[in-house]
Formats: sequence, C-alpha cells, structure tokens
Amino acid sequence: MKKTYHIVTALIIALTIINACKHEIPEPAAGSPTPIPGGANEVCFQNQILPIFQSNCAKSGCHDAASQNKGYVFDNYVNIIKKGISPGNATNSDVYKVLFETGSKKMPRPPNPDLTPEQKALIGRWINEGAKNTINCGSLCDTTKFKYSADISVLINTYCLGCHAGIAPSGSINLSTYSGVFTVAASGRLVGAVSHAPSYSPMPKNAAKLSVCQITQIRKWVNSGAPNN
Repeated sequence: MKKTYHIVTALIIALTIINACKHEIPEPAAGSPTPIPGGANEVCFQNQILPIFQSNCAKSGCHDAASQNKGYVFDNYVNIIKKGISPGNATNSDVYKVLFETGSKKMPRPPNPDLTPEQKALIGRWINEGAKNTINCGSLCDTTKFKYSADISVLINTYCLGCHAGIAPSGSINLSTYSGVFTVAASGRLVGAVSHAPSYSPMPKNAAKLSVCQITQIRKWVNSGAPNN
C-alpha cells in the first residue's frame, strides 16, 4: 500500500512539473524582422511600403546604405524599422511625422517631390498595424489589365516618381505627367529600363526588378500605342 502511495505521489509531481513547463508559442513581436505572410486586409510591406521608401528615400546623399543621413537607411525592412518607427503608433514615429513637416525638416527634402496623401496614409496605416514585415501578400496584378489611369500610372507613382519628378528629376526625365511617360515609352526606354535590357539603365534603381506581370502590363500598354486611357 505504501509503495502504491509513493508511485501515485511521484506521478502527480511529474505531471505537475510537465504542466508547469507548458507554454503558448509566443507570437512574433510587432516589427519582427521575420517575414510573415500578409493578411488579406493588411498593408503589404513587400509590395506597397518598401517601394515607396526605396524610390523616395534610399537615394545617394539621403538614406541609402552609403549616405545614411542622420543614421537612417531605408533600403530594406531591417534598416527601415531600426530607427524612428514605433510599431503600432504612427503619430509617435518620427519617420511618419517628418512627412508632414515643412521647410528643412520636411521629408523627402526638396527639391525631391512630396509623397502623395495616399502614400503617407499607407505608411501610417502600416505602422499602426504593427509595422510588420509582410511578404507574399498575394498580387492583384493582372496582365490583361494595362490601362494608363488604372494600372500603368499606379506603377509609375509607386516605383518611379521618387527620382523622376519634382523640379530636378533624375536624368531630366520627369514621369509625373502622362506626356513625360509617353515620351520615354515611345522611345523604348521605359520597357528597356524596367526589363533590364542591355544598354539600358535598370530601373527601379537600387530596388528589386518589377515582377514579370508588371513588366508585361507596361509592355502591353506600350505596344498598344501607350494611350492616355
């Protein structure tokens, strides 16, 4: 009887220890560098936020890896969230607040073009959602859709205007208007640059190549006469 009692007691102690060691697997902290699949209703860092920072901020003399102006580098996720971003709180994030400053505190700094209200709102929403490294969010890209107003201009705004707009556009190529885009499209430079064809400077500069679908959309639009539709 005494032996049975000791066995039961030992089992109870063992089960207590095992249960004490159980714990829920922790969720990744907000702003974790670990890439995670994006939700259907979330802002996608990979597709929507990173191109804005790379095009408008990660430039020579500003916030690329070589310049690191004021310690900020905006070329990839890890560097972007390293400083000035408070995940979950856009209004307390310096990176977000400077988008609304004026004069010398304003970013992007003149003569670079200002971000659009939509781009600012998107960055704020991304930060408030936790500034997560969301990737593989799915793509709404459709190669059968290549209207200038709905498709091509969106790509230009996202990937090109950080350099090719404002009063001093890079290479004197201003893509902020349809006529400017049409000029480079008609010359073959637009397709050549985004497809990284030989003898053309690959674009977007210092960023990932556009997807096959996006390049196909641009190519189809150009081949159809680059209409302002």
